[in-house]
Amino acid sequence: MEGRVAIVTGASRGIGRYIAEGMAAEGAAVALVARTAVPGESALPGSLEEVMEGIRAKGGTVAAIRADLTRPEEVETVVVRAEAALGPVDTLVNNAGVNFYGPALDVRTRRYGLMFQMMVHTPFRLCQLAVPGMIERERGWILNITSKQARHPVGPPYPEWAADGCTPYGMCKAALDRLTTGLAAEVHGTGVSVNALGTSGLVMTPGVAVVSPHTPDNAPVEDDDAMAAAALVLCGAAPGAVTGRIAYSMDVLGRPFTEGPWALSATF
Repeated sequence: MEGRVAIVTGASRGIGRYIAEGMAAEGAAVALVARTAVPGESALPGSLEEVMEGIRAKGGTVAAIRADLTRPEEVETVVVRAEAALGPVDTLVNNAGVNFYGPALDVRTRRYGLMFQMMVHTPFRLCQLAVPGMIERERGWILNITSKQARHPVGPPYPEWAADGCTPYGMCKAALDRLTTGLAAEVHGTGVSVNALGTSGLVMTPGVAVVSPHTPDNAPVEDDDAMAAAALVLCGAAPGAVTGRIAYSMDVLGRPFTEGPWALSATF
């Protein structure tokens, strides 16, 4: 990714951090976007400052953009701030997310709104802001981070879904998948690729650790590097060559993975 400029949202910790570090290691200049700027601002470990220092220590080029992606007025500034710091953006990773577990009928309106704002409205708007420049330059890569929760429950009966508590989250990720395939169709032939990437299993990020009581005991865990490596495969392809895919990490990498009720079929 030498010479590329990438925006990665939710880059202060977890999957966003892994992807940002992986892209920086491959030569991209990376704009890290998150709400937690410095250590101690969040109950969760990780901050823009720490990720930025780590990338710079390895010789990478990086900029930090503090933004609350649940606030539309702050979303509007992200692309212009990234380009002011690093140059024209050709890669956008929509990773930032939030989940509030619980039965769908009990989810409070505010939490429901925050989930859709961060994981549907914000990626949609960032695409609107970033893609026109990519089309003009005839190259670009959009990567939306999806989830197996976007899949439809299979049943009845529903033994794996009854206590899942992820219906609103799954709704958001299903919308993100539809944005992926629809936008890929609209910009096909322009040199802009649009793909979605999800984990094949659990990635034990700080956020997942907090909600671990809600994860099934038989859920397989994948290596921390899998999502970053798969992101590099999708975003490292030639402009427009791989697009419109709803893919999962282990399928992209061709790695063997645990079979079972939570394993995913190959879609890459």
